[in-house]
Amino acid sequence: MEPSWCFVQEEVSVAHITSFAAGEAQEAEFNTQGPGSCKFVRCDMSKEEEIKRLITVTVELYGYIDCLVNNAGWHPPHKSTDETTAEEFRNLLNLNLISYFLASKFALPYLRQRQGNIINISSLVGTIGQKDAAPYVATKGAIISMTKAMAVDESGHHVRVNCISPGNVMTPLWEELAAQTVNATATIRTGENAQLMGRMGTEAECGVAAVFLAADATFCTGIDLILSGGAELNYGFKSQIPS
Repeated sequence: MEPSWCFVQEEVSVAHITSFAAGEAQEAEFNTQGPGSCKFVRCDMSKEEEIKRLITVTVELYGYIDCLVNNAGWHPPHKSTDETTAEEFRNLLNLNLISYFLASKFALPYLRQRQGNIINISSLVGTIGQKDAAPYVATKGAIISMTKAMAVDESGHHVRVNCISPGNVMTPLWEELAAQTVNATATIRTGENAQLMGRMGTEAECGVAAVFLAADATFCTGIDLILSGGAELNYGFKSQIPS
């Protein structure tokens, strides 16, 4: 049976409206390249009813769901705990964590029918921490924990639940955050130097890891696949004490 893919465009503000055309263009590209077919569906992942509609539309299109990849989220500009409001924290929890829970909840009845699997995209910082990003780190750490708990719950239905924790991966969001610093080029170079491999990962490498978990890693459930280029290994300069 040929693979079918349904992917979602996260929309959280009017500023993102131009990305709808980009989503349709990506759909056309995937359908041209094959194999299988692809359908782009616009969805605000901060809203429960839209998440439910996304799952419903997918089943109406294809009749089943074999794999759910939860990859919606945002990294706010770095900000200290003192400067972060409770509302900002709640909004980030809703987008980065609760959206994963809801998408999984609505997809699970169909995944159980196919003995499918869920892949949650977390982050390396959910394990090792990150400066001036406590709410973001909290959401990513919670994704890892939720993955393990859900793997336990769903084992009786033969549904595997795993997650991927990327390190520095060059994405539009990474470039956006770098652009907000004094020297974007230097910031990106620092990001590259954080890996033993001397470069950032790519979106394609994350995709390959997801395909591995979805199709080949049939004896893996509840794991956190660290995709970091070795960023967490060896010693680094960690002291926050001013010199």
